[in-house]
Amino acid sequence: MILSRVKPAVGGESQVSCSEKKKNKTKVPPLEEYLQQRDYLGALTLLEFQRSIGEKEEHADLWIGYCAFHLGDYKRAMEEYKSLTEQPECPADVWVHLACALFFLGLYKEAEEAASKAPVSPLQNRLLFHLAHKFNDEKKLMGFHQNLEDVTQDQLSLASIHYMRSHYQEAIDIYKRLLQNRDLLALKVYVALCYYKLDYYDVSQEVLAVYLQSIPDSTIALNLKACNHFRLYNGKAAEAELKNLIDISSCSFEFAKELIRHNLVVFRGGEGALQVLPPLIDVIPEARLNLVIYYLRQDDVQEAYNLIQDLAPSTPQEYILKGVVNAALGQEIVSRDHLKIAQQFFQLVGCSASECDTIPGRQCMASCFFLLRQFEDVLIYLNSVKGYFYNDDTFNFNFAQAKAALGHYKEAEEVFLLIQSEKMKNDYVYLSWLARCYIMNQRGHLAWELYLKMGTSSDSFSLLQLIANDCYKMGQFYYAAKAFDALEKLDPESNYWEGKRGACVGIFQLILANKESKRMREPSSTPMGYISPSSAGGGDFNVIWHIAFSPWRCPSHVI
Repeated sequence: MILSRVKPAVGGESQVSCSEKKKNKTKVPPLEEYLQQRDYLGALTLLEFQRSIGEKEEHADLWIGYCAFHLGDYKRAMEEYKSLTEQPECPADVWVHLACALFFLGLYKEAEEAASKAPVSPLQNRLLFHLAHKFNDEKKLMGFHQNLEDVTQDQLSLASIHYMRSHYQEAIDIYKRLLQNRDLLALKVYVALCYYKLDYYDVSQEVLAVYLQSIPDSTIALNLKACNHFRLYNGKAAEAELKNLIDISSCSFEFAKELIRHNLVVFRGGEGALQVLPPLIDVIPEARLNLVIYYLRQDDVQEAYNLIQDLAPSTPQEYILKGVVNAALGQEIVSRDHLKIAQQFFQLVGCSASECDTIPGRQCMASCFFLLRQFEDVLIYLNSVKGYFYNDDTFNFNFAQAKAALGHYKEAEEVFLLIQSEKMKNDYVYLSWLARCYIMNQRGHLAWELYLKMGTSSDSFSLLQLIANDCYKMGQFYYAAKAFDALEKLDPESNYWEGKRGACVGIFQLILANKESKRMREPSSTPMGYISPSSAGGGDFNVIWHIAFSPWRCPSHVI
């Protein structure tokens, strides 16, 4: 994305001729007044009406293309400019205007061809500068960079390239220098946008407020304000801020409609994602990433992988999300290759100079070490950010597993019990680790109660095995005997009888030593009818990765 052009694509002569050609005294404002008020829809309506009655403005076709471009209707602008290029007396600079429209339509090759037919100009150089960035051609990029001059338009173009390459501080430095000219008030929005990308949402709001005092109906500014509210508060607060923008955009900027629809999906936690996001994948950069997150939250890992596998990551968020998808798929299909790729992506982000001290960066390093099963290192990084995630179920699930893996069962039990998600609490990995914590903390009866609440499945058989063996190991022979007895009934051909016999002997020894009561409390009856067992559990891990930049990725803020 590039920032909106601050210099009109067409010269200003027609604005003067507009008043000269006014034939009667009416209340219809002249074209120049519409343009000064940024009412491009009104200007376009006037131009089309004059065209229909045969009273065309001078350079009316150029102005129609200009208004369509600024309304975000790049297809209409392209059609107008293409029509002009077919005329024998077409002004040469129309080719660069056509190239700009093609660029915003994502037709980069066609844009480059059109720009090459235009005369050399600062606008042509800026456009080719951005095309070189799109093509990842560093040699051409530096060449066009050297042609930039110390003028406002060229410096804005340079700042936008810095922004797209995630060099936000460099972009801020350029904008602040240009803001010495107080007439360039719109730069406040760009500065606020950079602070937003740096996660300084309060600062972004302060800078944005200055601009909104002067231009309270700005589409871009109101959208960014809503995005800040989403980050600072919640989706409802963000949606409330977007309400004014919805009213404005219902009759204004076309591109804002797509932006609003996209952001409403984000603010509503994914509601309507499958209807809204797929058509926007190649329009709004965040749409693809948010759709991937939606599939992950629906446990459709394969679909998420299909959508992101060909994406070449270029930002920390894209590296993180690609790491999450590979990690989830690796866990699901037991693929070491996918887990290795995920570990490398997490390490790349966590070790980068720009991310190593951020919360997402530390989460990435924790995930990297989790995959390497280096749990001491996992706790170092998770402890450093736990104050931000006290009530976060995903964080607590990973945190508790790491603690339990190092034998900190009391602390792990406390963290496991903080989790509120019913889906997570019904996951076998959660149940098996919590049961192990109960047993290691000498509370085997609670582990047995977990088993009694489970339905008939291979997971419940695995949990029985865990309870039987861990209770036996920890000298809680009563519940070990009960578990081995249940296992023997389910699989009579096994050697569970020997385990039950040993546990019963252990109970008598404890009674004789006055370490166990002669009267045992009997919990409710045992479920029956298990299916055939799978592998024994308790040592399984299932790290649930944060989409480290938020539950949903940052809402879009395309300018």
